Amino acid sequence: MASKFVYKMFQEYYNRDFRLENPPEQIGSREFGFVLFSEGVVRHKKFNTKDELTAFLQKFIPLDAYYSCAYYENPEADMEKKGWLGADLIFDIDADHIPTMCEQLHEEWICSNCKFSGKGRVPKNCPLCSGEKFEVKTWPCETCLASAKHETVKLLEMLMRDFGFSKDDIHVFFSGHRGYHIHVECEDVKELDSIARKEIVDYVSSLGLEISIHAPILKSLEKKQNFGRNIKFLSSGWSQRLFLGLQNFLKKAKEEDLRNIGLKKDTVNIIMNNKDLILRGLRELEKLPTVRGLGSETWRKIMEHVVMLQSAKIDTVVTTDIHRLIRLPETLNSKTGLKKVEFPISDIDRFDPFREAVAFKKGVVEVKVSSAPKFRLGDEIFGPYKNERVELPASAALLLVCRDRAEVVE
Repeated sequence: MASKFVYKMFQEYYNRDFRLENPPEQIGSREFGFVLFSEGVVRHKKFNTKDELTAFLQKFIPLDAYYSCAYYENPEADMEKKGWLGADLIFDIDADHIPTMCEQLHEEWICSNCKFSGKGRVPKNCPLCSGEKFEVKTWPCETCLASAKHETVKLLEMLMRDFGFSKDDIHVFFSGHRGYHIHVECEDVKELDSIARKEIVDYVSSLGLEISIHAPILKSLEKKQNFGRNIKFLSSGWSQRLFLGLQNFLKKAKEEDLRNIGLKKDTVNIIMNNKDLILRGLRELEKLPTVRGLGSETWRKIMEHVVMLQSAKIDTVVTTDIHRLIRLPETLNSKTGLKKVEFPISDIDRFDPFREAVAFKKGVVEVKVSSAPKFRLGDEIFGPYKNERVELPASAALLLVCRDRAEVVE
């Protein structure tokens, strides 16, 4: 149950600061859904104008607000009677799907059965009682969000280069929590069914990718055909992505990087000693030069790693769901008190979620913090905290309360 403090802050935001400058296209054809403080989940709502929607938000003060990626004849009807007309193409990139080293510092879990606790990625089974259910406390840290942004950049590049979408078709948002949303809104995607969207998901995530098709050199090496070493990489799609990714990986690779993908010490030494030759062959001839000791197994391991680096880690279920509800822009995320905010593709490198998404700039609140890692909001650094009473700016206090890391001192 959300606290009175959270309700008060959200109420203040929606009645004083909320501005929906760019409402969803064809707003009257969308379904809206909300998680309200008292009533819980409310769905199948329709609004004809952004003013109607704003009035609802100000009156009912949602914990979370969503709208459908789909367009309907009758958004207020039950699902089978809505009359599906099409849907935007939605991608969700969340730090939960991206392994990071910082998990060991701020992720906490408690076994629901025996209450044994630990830090880091949640185990499949409790080490103490073998239970499978856990209470998990995550944290939206800068490293996690940098990883999510990196995956977002890769996805944007694929959508524009490989699929041919223009910047005008694509809208990029910080979700207000631990990731980014990408909305593709154009007629070309509107009528795609779930199967077609699954094909797009498979492409961007490299699911089922057969490397030999995109790098014919591997087949020739496997058959020990020397002439095969002169076969070029193909020049588009995943072939081009593999070709450029291979160069980038080898250019930066250290011995440790090569060992981590399963290469033996002797093989690593051969690659390091011939790196300039290999890179020159790729750069100037678009071919793998002949290097004694480097066969198909070695190159396949390297290319499989490159595919992993080049693919985008997305929540696949979100993209294939043609009825999906997605968070409404400029609304607050109940997990952080931060806003979902849109920004231009050209600004992605310099976009700072811990500055741009902060909704509250004034006020001070005293809280008792159970535990919290070191974190930043705007230009200020806070924490780490452990069982302490501290006075914090309202935005920092709200973040801790929303993450269930603190309680307001009355």
